[in-house]
Amino acid sequence: MKVLVDLGWFFKERKKQYIIGVTALMLVAMLQLAPPKIIGMIVDAVAEGTLTADMLKQWMIILAAAGILMYLGRYLWRVMIFGSAVYLARTMRERLFQHFTRMSPSFYQRRRVGDLMAHATNDISAVQQTAGMGILTLADSVSTGGFVILTMALTISWKLTLIALIPIPLMVILTSYYGRLLRRRFMVAQEAFSDLNDKTQESISGIKVLKTFGQQKEDIEAFTERSETVVQKNMRVAKIDALFDPTIALIFTVSYILAFVFGTRFIIAGELKIGELIAFISYLGLLTWPMFAIGFLFNIVERGNASYSRIQDLLSVEQEIQDRPGAIGELPQGDIVFNIGSFTFPDDTESSLRDIHFTLKKGETLGIVGRTGSGKTAILKLLMREFEGYTGTITYGGIPITRYKKENLRQAIGYVPQDHFLFSTTLGENIAFTNPAIDQEEIVAAAKAAHIHEDILTFADGYETMVGERGVSLSGGQRQRVSIARALLMNPELLLLDDSLSAVDARTEEAILHSLKEQRTGKTTVITSHRLSAIQHAHQIIVMEEGKVVEIGDHQSLLQKQGIYKEMYDLQQLESIVEQGGETYE
Repeated sequence: MKVLVDLGWFFKERKKQYIIGVTALMLVAMLQLAPPKIIGMIVDAVAEGTLTADMLKQWMIILAAAGILMYLGRYLWRVMIFGSAVYLARTMRERLFQHFTRMSPSFYQRRRVGDLMAHATNDISAVQQTAGMGILTLADSVSTGGFVILTMALTISWKLTLIALIPIPLMVILTSYYGRLLRRRFMVAQEAFSDLNDKTQESISGIKVLKTFGQQKEDIEAFTERSETVVQKNMRVAKIDALFDPTIALIFTVSYILAFVFGTRFIIAGELKIGELIAFISYLGLLTWPMFAIGFLFNIVERGNASYSRIQDLLSVEQEIQDRPGAIGELPQGDIVFNIGSFTFPDDTESSLRDIHFTLKKGETLGIVGRTGSGKTAILKLLMREFEGYTGTITYGGIPITRYKKENLRQAIGYVPQDHFLFSTTLGENIAFTNPAIDQEEIVAAAKAAHIHEDILTFADGYETMVGERGVSLSGGQRQRVSIARALLMNPELLLLDDSLSAVDARTEEAILHSLKEQRTGKTTVITSHRLSAIQHAHQIIVMEEGKVVEIGDHQSLLQKQGIYKEMYDLQQLESIVEQGGETYE
């Protein structure tokens, strides 16, 4: 029952609804006592020859009234109790989603998307069942069972009641044991479902790659293996679940036998009437549901307990990047000074950045070049405070970026990542993502600056074209330019382009860079790229190698150094000649 205590905050919040629901439930439980008693009295009246038409009519009216009141009571408790459980599911989902949005990238590096989705679906559903059906079975089993037992003991025979209830303690012991087993096995089953969920999400997202490499058969086999594991784990749960009803039914059969045997003896001894025994057996029948409800309650509560523990474990993960006390609530602006001794990504053993020192003046463009894994993206991640734990400082406008509120820092930054994520909506809405209420003219202006406007006009629906999940209907270059347009629409103080021109041709790249130069006068820009043509116009260029700055300067000064930058430049010029069919260049 631990989960019911853990959900105490919610029961207090919905106290009114639960009080009304439980009260209606208890009213129904009391009204259920009327029919067996009335039937017993009618049987005795028939046996004694005292039953009249008026008496029968009165009893029928009472039964009808009880039936109508039970109908209304059942409707009321369903609305109040089950409705509150739905509210709990909504509240838990919102908490989880808000928690997900606050987490740093390292959180998602350690956890799979499918597992997070399983928490927000299956686990929350199990907790919802606890707050709905669990409360129902608890209140119903206690109220109905209590009222029935009291009625049996006080109005018929307390001795026969005690005899009939002799097997019940054994039932409580066994169902409690089953419940503990169920919780452990259900936890394992939920983890298996999370794994299957993650596999499904990954396979659907990567379906193009699977088909390209002809791995459908192997992927289906891997999916089938995980699916079989889920079945096996849930079958272990089902085997425990299946023990509840037979155990309760067997024990309750013993209660019936005891009631019949000793009830008959009491009738022979003159301690009980036939009608009273019939009423007693009817009441014992009413106890069937409360007894089954106890087993059902253990089942629901232990499932909810396992799922609530999984959810709370997830919610207990603290944000790695948090605002400092007294954080500055202003948009940063000014020069950026980068002085990093070393930085290592979480769970890595080797430093990703070492001895990085440069100053970027307000309004200037910084180019960062280097081989894959040289640390280019790591610099951008630190600028956005996606990671901390480095030695040294990064200042923006003379203030360490750790002293700004995260929200204000990131509002000043427009970021175009390597992995261009587009939402399953229209092209226009994807560009206007940061400001959905912005005028269409400004959306078009941003698209023109990113040189995607003409492409958009070729689509039948123009800016209303649905791009599909993750922009599946667009080419790589089109996705890049839509992402650039989205960032430009923010008109950010600092624009970060992380190898964001790699999928466009040289002419389009040159046009986009020209637009950036015109539109971002006085604004700061950082561009990382493998292609030197994307950054050779920059005021300052740093060359990265194995996490260190090996060269720094502008395009001309770096060429004169005859170092790595010059080698990269000559190699790319040679590649350009080959692509152009061997023509010479000046």
